[in-house]
Amino acid sequence: MNSKPNILFIMADDHASKAISCYGYGINQTPNLDRIAQEGMRLNHCYVTNSICTPSRASILTGTYNHVNGVVTLDSKINKHIPNVAKHLKTDGYQTSMVGKWHLGEGAAHEPTGFDFWSVLPGQGDYHDPEMIEMGQTVHESGYATDIITDKCLNWLDQRDPAKPFFMMCHHKAPHRSWEPNAKHRHLYQDDIKVPDTFNDDYKNRSKAAAAAKMRIESDITYYDLGLVQPEGGAEVGEIAVAGGSVRKIPNPDDVSQIRLIDKDSGEVFTFSSQQEFSHFKYQRYIKRYLRTIASIDENVGRMLDYLDENGLTDNTIVIYTSDQGFFLGEHGWFDKRFMYEESFQMPFLVRYPKEIKAGTVCDDIICNVDFAQTFLDYAGLTEPSYMQGTSFRPLLEGNTPQDWQQLAYHRYWMHKDEHHNAYAHYGIRNKRYKLIYWYNEDFDLPGTSPGGEEKEWELFDCEKDPLELFNCYQDPEYANIVRKMTLELDKKMREIGDTPCHNTEEILNKLQL
Repeated sequence: MNSKPNILFIMADDHASKAISCYGYGINQTPNLDRIAQEGMRLNHCYVTNSICTPSRASILTGTYNHVNGVVTLDSKINKHIPNVAKHLKTDGYQTSMVGKWHLGEGAAHEPTGFDFWSVLPGQGDYHDPEMIEMGQTVHESGYATDIITDKCLNWLDQRDPAKPFFMMCHHKAPHRSWEPNAKHRHLYQDDIKVPDTFNDDYKNRSKAAAAAKMRIESDITYYDLGLVQPEGGAEVGEIAVAGGSVRKIPNPDDVSQIRLIDKDSGEVFTFSSQQEFSHFKYQRYIKRYLRTIASIDENVGRMLDYLDENGLTDNTIVIYTSDQGFFLGEHGWFDKRFMYEESFQMPFLVRYPKEIKAGTVCDDIICNVDFAQTFLDYAGLTEPSYMQGTSFRPLLEGNTPQDWQQLAYHRYWMHKDEHHNAYAHYGIRNKRYKLIYWYNEDFDLPGTSPGGEEKEWELFDCEKDPLELFNCYQDPEYANIVRKMTLELDKKMREIGDTPCHNTEEILNKLQL
């Protein structure tokens, strides 16, 4: 019998904390995910270092920031020769597997390495009857992706050597856009779901980046996103093209009386008498499809927990559930992620390990996805590699916060004004109370330039007084000392991790005249 703990790492794609019922927002029920928290710990302040799928996955796997691992955008690909946490665990006798969404490049140069077994979705993958790449070979599966990924994980666990510990990365595609639920869950959530308080945000008192983003449910969501029939035609009938494809956004005219939408499954026809009714329809359609895909995740997490129980593995297995970043569920009128605003920045994190983690506990300390790899290695009893940049948060899980714990999270988004979402490049830090964001508005491969001559901007949010992040207090004289302190903390963090700043701290401090 092995003494080292097994590690089961389950990660969804774009799963917001608010869509897990143990986080207390009341929009859905996830009893199996809640079970992990009830029998272990819920972390309230886990943050992503770059709120986009590919860079986040690279940081989790390598324990490094994106300027170090080289995976800075969705188009970046991981170098399979660099070290990663699975390789370290494998050298110490762990059996390792990766199943589900990879999204770090395709082909022999970028395939998963460090894993005894891997079976991954190419690119984003499909929800239904997905093609998968398994140990370098293409296989075609029948069924629903969330079920298939779980089946493959359980099959591998059945075939493993029970005398050795295992490290499994189970990566679900759901609830990634375009939110296609399993047919058996299409009936869920018949009643209206509460619309977020900030859904009709006017983006005042913030940087121009908030207003410029093209990820509004009101005007940027597509027919395909909402499971609707896309009519023939183009701009001449009010259609709005999405860059790089034939999928089109749903028009948002002042007069909605001519809008006629059709459910592509049932053929039901929807018409509207007011803008308010039309906007409400789009939000409800979006959030319900999103939550229905999560119902499958919760169901399948339950299958995995049951497997551990039935095979006597529960006590010696660390179970983690998280997402590769947060997601906007209508807050500020948005879907998608990318921004350092809280709904996108915060990752859910639930963990159970009966030997060390007290059941039903909650942690309010700050951790980041770059810390995951060191934590896995800590539990495995391995030496922390010198190249990794995070810190093991094992003491936090045991209920002991070190006095010198760095209550700080760093974020950097590099994809300036991408053609699909028009999100601006930015970086910043968050501590327990404040968040400082610098919109440096530069393409990552053009240092020192500012395309279009865009003005750079700073934002400071008091997350205690303004949890919805509606008021930028950077220019408020009452916060001048906080601006100074946070700017110096940002500089210190960037020096610590070796990232290159685009701001001039001396100039900022001189302007503050402190």
